[in-house]
Amino acid sequence: MMSEQIIRTAYALHQSGKHEQAAQLYDQVLQKEPGNIQTLFLSGMLVYQRGDFGTALTRFDHILALNPAHYDAHAARGAVLSSLGRHHDALAAYHRAQQLRPGSAQVYNNCGNSLFALGRREEALESYDRALKQNPAYADAWCNRAILLMEASRLQEALDSFQKAIGLRPAYGDAWEGCATVLTRLDHRADAIRAYDRAIALKGPQPQLLYNRGNAHAILKNYQAAIADCEQALAADPDYPYARGVLAHARMQICEWHGLEPQMQEIAAGLQAGKRVITPFNLKALSDSAELHLRCAELWTAHECPPAPQRMAPAQVYDHRRIRIAYVSGDFANTAVAGLMAPVFESHDRECFETIAVSFGPPDHCVMRTRLESAFEKFVDVAGQSDVAIAEWLRRAEIDIAVDLMGFTGQCRSAIFAHRPAPVQVNYLGFSGSLGAPYYDYIIADRTVIPAEHARFYAEQPVLLPHCYLPADPARLSMGRTSTRRAAGLPDQGIVFASFNNTYKFAPDVFAVWMRLLRAIEDSVLWLPEGNSDARVNLIREALARGVAGERLIFAPPVPAIEDHLARLALADIFLDTAPYNSHSAAIDALTAGLPIVTVLGNSFASRVAASAVKAAGFPQLVTNSLDEYERLALELARDVPRLAQLKQQLAARLPVSPLFDVRSFTRDLERAYGAMYDRSRAGLPPTAFSVPS
Repeated sequence: MMSEQIIRTAYALHQSGKHEQAAQLYDQVLQKEPGNIQTLFLSGMLVYQRGDFGTALTRFDHILALNPAHYDAHAARGAVLSSLGRHHDALAAYHRAQQLRPGSAQVYNNCGNSLFALGRREEALESYDRALKQNPAYADAWCNRAILLMEASRLQEALDSFQKAIGLRPAYGDAWEGCATVLTRLDHRADAIRAYDRAIALKGPQPQLLYNRGNAHAILKNYQAAIADCEQALAADPDYPYARGVLAHARMQICEWHGLEPQMQEIAAGLQAGKRVITPFNLKALSDSAELHLRCAELWTAHECPPAPQRMAPAQVYDHRRIRIAYVSGDFANTAVAGLMAPVFESHDRECFETIAVSFGPPDHCVMRTRLESAFEKFVDVAGQSDVAIAEWLRRAEIDIAVDLMGFTGQCRSAIFAHRPAPVQVNYLGFSGSLGAPYYDYIIADRTVIPAEHARFYAEQPVLLPHCYLPADPARLSMGRTSTRRAAGLPDQGIVFASFNNTYKFAPDVFAVWMRLLRAIEDSVLWLPEGNSDARVNLIREALARGVAGERLIFAPPVPAIEDHLARLALADIFLDTAPYNSHSAAIDALTAGLPIVTVLGNSFASRVAASAVKAAGFPQLVTNSLDEYERLALELARDVPRLAQLKQQLAARLPVSPLFDVRSFTRDLERAYGAMYDRSRAGLPPTAFSVPS
């Protein structure tokens, strides 16, 4: 058989995927004709596609030794060098190919990929745009351009480019996946799920697609769908990052507790082995181990937002007349954190502090947003900007202290702080625990949530306020609205136990205590917020299994305003806290409504928050040290109606003058903490733990 016939046969086999047979025929030709450029090129492309980059590079180098002006060899050599991570060498190869044949869309696209890998984003974008100018129907270039824009947080532009790619190639699985990722980041999760559906149909049920779709389902409260996706992802890859945690969290959301203990054992073992089995937020309701929480945070930070490469000069210590503080968050809207912090922002001493809000959340035109915009000297909207761009803005603004109000919650952006844009960086309020990152200097807490013996479980240096680290708005104590039991759907007589918390905080051992209380106190009811329908069904089933009629669980629908919620909370008799994830803002709400809280002190930050609030309100006798004590105290109060009435009267009298609701003193304490941080920084001293005296 002539060489040309062999090459044609080999190429046909190559194109049909019969690579082994094609390689044998190519080698047969090269044994006789080692300088056959056509065969060297085709066999080089074959071994490149099979991942043998070293052999491919040898073949293309051989061609160029024979013919230095071989355009295809230069272009292919660039692709091989890029695959080997030798992007500078790849750019040289692409440059030579462009000299030989100017205007190649494919070379511009591949050159863009190498520039992108080298972090030269603007040049990469320009290269993709040149490719598309040459060939507007180049779907791969549109997709690569979209990925770059997505990485730069130019999300709407990225979405437009992904959609261009899909329009040109409707069965483009990678573009559908990218589109789903952008839609998720834009918080268009229902659309994201539809895009994931299409990506899975085209690419198959890959674990990353199933996990990402399951996570989107969980956030949209489609918990059964989330469970199904995570189970399928874990069946394919039992160690797929964070899937086991999303699965457990989704089951907690619907109060499906079967097998919870072995699931938690698997999660704990995975964390100890250094596996990313759960996110720090999802661990809160599953473990009371401060050590395990730190381990989880460290793993998350190491993989998801490690310290950034030094693309910026180190943050300087500035010499401002006033300390310049930036509060960084995506929650400057009608959120729990905003409700807690609004009076603090309003109370800052503007003679000594310049306060700036740096908001990366979506625009919100609610009453709270208007209040917050008025509370700050500057309110800067950085939504749509990249982490690097926001960090650079903080640097240019000469921020003395940058406060992360989110931590690992919601659409958090810890990577902003990974660039070290401020000389002092603080973890506060949004996340109840350590962020496990070396670029946060301090965590603001109090003596209850971080006792001295727990300090070793924090990557940050604890700064302890004299009372509760949570602020409370005194204006809410006198909102004046009232309600009636009948209007709230409660019985006219009998003890009303309440626990207005998210369903994922309802742990089975605590729920068992609640059911024993209902059995012990005749005509009592348990008042819970109306969650998802699956949780309601499962909670009633669990009550029945413990000998409690389902109608003794009363589910409260949402109300339009905080005033309405506080008015109805006042109708209850005892607020039963959750563990190991305590009530946080819910505890403040209950106390504001004059409702006694029975809580149990745990071992992690999240399991000690309600105790801190109750102590600051002046009622340490409501804090217990075990579930047995918790149950006994709740039972004693429920059986002693005069004592309970007196307790409510004492709450009403003491709260307005308690440290918990003294927002001015709280703000001064917080400012003293900031001042001490600032002074240490200016003196060139490292961060250190300290307490703010009363």
